[in-house]
Amino acid sequence: MSALRRKFGEDYQVVNTNRGSTYTAPIKKKRQRFVEKNGRCNVQHGNLGGETSRYISDLFTTLVDLKWRWNLLIFILTYTIAWLVMASMWWIIAYIRGDLNDGRDPDYTPCVANVYNFPSAFLFFIETEATIGYGYRYITEKCPEGIILFLFQSLLGSIVDAFLIGCMFIKMSQPKKRAETLMFSQDAVISQRDGKLCLMFRVGNLRNSHMVSAQIRCKLIKSRQTPEGEFLPLDQCELDVGFGTGADQLFLVSPLTICHEINPKSPFFDLSQRSLMSEQFEIVVILEGIVETTGMTCQARTSYTEDEVLWGHRFLPVMSLEEGFFRVDYSQFHSTFEVPTPPYSVKEHEEKSSLPSPVATPLPQRDRVFSMDCIDAGGGEERVGRLPSKLQRMSSSGKDELQRKVLKLSSQPTEKASSTGDLPLKLQRLGSVPGQGEADDRLKLKPLKVGSEPMTHSTGDLQQLTLAPIPTPVPIPAPSAGGRPEDNLPAKLRRMNADR
Repeated sequence: MSALRRKFGEDYQVVNTNRGSTYTAPIKKKRQRFVEKNGRCNVQHGNLGGETSRYISDLFTTLVDLKWRWNLLIFILTYTIAWLVMASMWWIIAYIRGDLNDGRDPDYTPCVANVYNFPSAFLFFIETEATIGYGYRYITEKCPEGIILFLFQSLLGSIVDAFLIGCMFIKMSQPKKRAETLMFSQDAVISQRDGKLCLMFRVGNLRNSHMVSAQIRCKLIKSRQTPEGEFLPLDQCELDVGFGTGADQLFLVSPLTICHEINPKSPFFDLSQRSLMSEQFEIVVILEGIVETTGMTCQARTSYTEDEVLWGHRFLPVMSLEEGFFRVDYSQFHSTFEVPTPPYSVKEHEEKSSLPSPVATPLPQRDRVFSMDCIDAGGGEERVGRLPSKLQRMSSSGKDELQRKVLKLSSQPTEKASSTGDLPLKLQRLGSVPGQGEADDRLKLKPLKVGSEPMTHSTGDLQQLTLAPIPTPVPIPAPSAGGRPEDNLPAKLRRMNADR
């Protein structure tokens, strides 16, 4: 067993398949937090070297930052040592002058009356320091050194009192205690609000006194590696909780739900319910404001790890309307309930919505080709007058029969062409009608061109085109007896037929 643990690590456990035994999942190690739930930063400074002298230069702040037990110890030791030192100085003056001798002259005037030993010198110092004058011990005018020591004692005592008492007062009035009455929800939730996926948590104020100019900020702390290969173990990224809209400015009278919209600018843009199980991050929440009673700035902090973010949950309401007032039920402050929430990320949702639907895919437009479908071959003179000049010349040359056949055949959808040069072979054979002699002429069809663009206009656009004059038809000899009619065509038409 020990060999297996050395090979696979401490998380390795043997699963017993015997009936009646239960499998216990490995206990997950406690997540190392950057900021504790109570707001304390889990950071310790070490190896300062010679920089520790900076703490002594700012002694007052150093004493304020110390814990209460160290403050009380320093307070007691300072006063005790100062009293003993000053009492010893009064006793030394009395000893040097001979005020402690019992056999002195009755007319002798001591430095301090009624000081016979060290306890009496200590009592005199306490009476002087605390301005408690009993009238029994006092300084005489025959002791100039005692007068100088008395002035020094008064000045030093005032400085020590101002330093220590001021330190204790600042320590007691610190706004950290006010931050203990500001509540944060135990968990954060991810669900939809107003059709958008949002990260939400709740804050509340337990006191009736308000937080003036309350503002909330969120930081995402996550390790990452830059494209240059630099590893950032605790990279801080700002989470937008309404900075642009002013939603981060809170009127903290009742519990509020703080919302972070997950959009393409959010670091949670590609976070889904499945990826949340494998992520490692920490959300630090900072609430700042001015205490209404003292006017001091207060800051409350907390944090949420990935284990404390619930996907598909929403907070229970805590507000209720009573007779003449609103009641807040703080027993439901941390409670949540499940709501239907898509398990995929916002990025996946946008990618799915951006894909084109196969039903809505437009069919490709077919190119408009030169057609004569709209031309009625059986029309009268008004129809002929509407034809282009080229067709009118063809009809005026005595070939009305040929023109009607061209129009009829070109009206068939299976034999449309983009130009007269691309007409089917059937039209090219019309010049040779069975039963006639070899003297029948054929039209030499040439493609119609307008500029450099291909002819893709319909017959409705023919009147707008400027067509080149048709050349004089060239007589084509009749086909021989043993060959095909296509063999007697001109070379250009034969090449066009071969291409088709």
